[in-house]
Amino acid sequence: MTGKNNEDRYAVSSYHLSKDDPRPAVFAMVADGIGGHRAGEVAAELAVNYISQAVSESNAKRPLKILENAIHDASQAIAAHSAGKVDEEGMGATCACVWIIENKLYTAHVGDSRIYLLRGKYIRRLTTDHTWVQEAIEKGIITPEQAHDHPNVHVIRRHLGGVQLPQVDFRLRLDDNETDDEAQGNQEYTLEPSDIILICSDGLTDLVWDDEILQTIRSKKDVKSAAEALVDMANKRGGHDNITVVLMSMPKLEETVKRKPGFFDWLLGDE
Repeated sequence: MTGKNNEDRYAVSSYHLSKDDPRPAVFAMVADGIGGHRAGEVAAELAVNYISQAVSESNAKRPLKILENAIHDASQAIAAHSAGKVDEEGMGATCACVWIIENKLYTAHVGDSRIYLLRGKYIRRLTTDHTWVQEAIEKGIITPEQAHDHPNVHVIRRHLGGVQLPQVDFRLRLDDNETDDEAQGNQEYTLEPSDIILICSDGLTDLVWDDEILQTIRSKKDVKSAAEALVDMANKRGGHDNITVVLMSMPKLEETVKRKPGFFDWLLGDE
């Protein structure tokens, strides 16, 4: 709503792994660009293209290693693109990646774009923001409530495009009391029918709280109208940043039996 260049990018691809491995797979990601002028959108575009292509061309035998290599390659590509260019100096991007192979969930992220799981009446943020305020919350310096309006709310600690490769975060946090190792051990998580995965940029979560996200999605008849409602809600509250939402709903068993050719109809992206 502020007229800012759209520095968000997203991608969703669905396919069967190979002729020899017919398992269905879906890869989706959101990238939020960082940098002045048009640099942020260039960085986000590079991130989406490099990571999506690397995942789709892989054999999917080591999903986390494939994701890590893809994110590192994208980071290097962004850094190389901006090298020596004054108007693109310091450009970078966040990324939040979801790879579903059959009903197994794998995640990877860098920055403050988020991944959520909605199951029944509950919503769970699976990712941990790489921001100054998140670190301050963990150290007890500020409360989660104070974080919303803190002047450092957008100070990011990790991003793609830096001189050094970013540490890719594989923690898939299902419980607040988990250790980091336990959270990472949740990878290859089994999704259940009717589970919903949300990937979004901070343009949504800066203005719409988690309980409101849950209520909005559950109040709509399908993921398309839910995605549109979330974007509308953030815009009505000021829409000071780009807002990108990708919603994916796991099909019920009877739906996959009835409509095998349409297995991937459960995807939706909105921006």
